[in-house]
Amino acid sequence: MAARSIATLTIAFGLVSIPVKLYSATQPTGGVSFNLLHKTCGSRLRQQYVCVKEDVVVERAEMIKGYEFAKDRYVTFSPEELKELEEASSHTVEVSEFLPISAIDPVFYDKAYYLAPDKGGAKPYSLFVEAMRRTERSALGRYAARGKQYIVLLRPVADALVMQQLLYADEVRATDELGIAATDVREAELKLAIQLIEQISSTAFHPEAYQDAVKQRIEAAIERKVEGKEISVSEAPAETGGGAQVIDLMAALRASLGKKIAPVTKGEATESPGRKPPKRAPPRAEPAPRKHARK
Repeated sequence: MAARSIATLTIAFGLVSIPVKLYSATQPTGGVSFNLLHKTCGSRLRQQYVCVKEDVVVERAEMIKGYEFAKDRYVTFSPEELKELEEASSHTVEVSEFLPISAIDPVFYDKAYYLAPDKGGAKPYSLFVEAMRRTERSALGRYAARGKQYIVLLRPVADALVMQQLLYADEVRATDELGIAATDVREAELKLAIQLIEQISSTAFHPEAYQDAVKQRIEAAIERKVEGKEISVSEAPAETGGGAQVIDLMAALRASLGKKIAPVTKGEATESPGRKPPKRAPPRAEPAPRKHARK
């Protein structure tokens, strides 16, 4: 099934304008979603908002947005006031500078999109991608959509462009907040650790080699439930004592090297058969009236 674009944009690069189409780079299939039901009758539940002061249900038409600037003190904004503060959608990615591809730590990465050439943009698009690949650079720019302004990184992947939405500096916590104490690294331990890294290293990432086992178990359980089968529930394992385990680091490194773990390669990637989504249960029949047991 061909991908469907979700928007059209223009990349502004100097005096060059490149028309492109925007595509979602990911698809929301990472988890299985459940609905909340009433335990006694199995009906869907509806979410409601309740006023904590008057203890009454508040309809959406009676709601306004407020910012808590002090304990239980708010300044409120009307929808018109908030609309006035939004950024106007530009439909243009303004390239401000070029950086080495490794200059931005992936911790700043947020959502990712694909960009493909739109009508009349194939030649400048290919030129832009190849120029960044040759120079090993990525393009940093700004993009406004849905009332917000985003920092975005354009980087070449294969023959395409990825538009990586980035987090702002105040959205990423600094590592010095973690309180990591400085420790000395012994040269002998470092040598063994490097040997272990080299032993299980690969030259490329093969995402197909890693499957979501939890999702597979949930889908299989849903299938059994739909077919009317029971699911056995095992007892929870007993909790062990807390606290960090003290280990002999050298012994652990030597034992790890002795295992000779082979890295996963593309040829050895486990391909799970294409699974169909779990069946949906047929419409539930109305429950028959209960018969009172005779005394």
